[in-house]
Amino acid sequence: MSREYSAADRLLIGLQQRLSGFNRAASSRATTMPSPARGAPAGDLADSERRHAAGLMRVNHAGEVAAQALYHGQALASRDPLLREHLLQAADEERAHLQWCEQRLTELGEKPSLLQPLWYAGSFAMGAAAGIAGDRWSLGFVEETEKQVAEHLEEHLQKLPVDDARSRAVIEAMRADEQRHGQEAHDLGGRPLPAPVRALMKRVAIVMKTAAYRF
Repeated sequence: MSREYSAADRLLIGLQQRLSGFNRAASSRATTMPSPARGAPAGDLADSERRHAAGLMRVNHAGEVAAQALYHGQALASRDPLLREHLLQAADEERAHLQWCEQRLTELGEKPSLLQPLWYAGSFAMGAAAGIAGDRWSLGFVEETEKQVAEHLEEHLQKLPVDDARSRAVIEAMRADEQRHGQEAHDLGGRPLPAPVRALMKRVAIVMKTAAYRF
């Protein structure tokens, strides 16, 4: 006789499955969206500029790990099959972003954040909590998350070395996708989050960005 799993069981099983497959290299997964950096000039970066650009791209890579985890957690907890499919499609696009960032990090001679499992696990839990709160709150969480991500990507565009056209091309494409994800969540009926929740999200993002830039 098959076992009936509770919502908590399904969340824990989903997290375990995702984390158990986390160590597979991103390069081993099929890339369906070519990197926007293709064809952009490599640029002549000083060593300090290269390290700084790599730090920014490591932050962006960590953000894409977190974005996938958020969408996975929300999809697992969603009550609406159509919304679940929408969230998983968005997660697939974030996986392409992840690959773009990892490719650029490799070009810069650097590696992704050592804290990737932490970013995934914490974000998965946040996404699941948003999903449990209800689909409209979950969509509101997507909208606010993507708004904050787009703002931080804009900040990175200002901080990149002038000659780093390849990183710039990746970030600009990511920013456009994140803005679209946020607008889609709004159009689907996302509920605006309370100010304290938005403020907490910003504080958590600052911690992640600070740590991922270095580690």
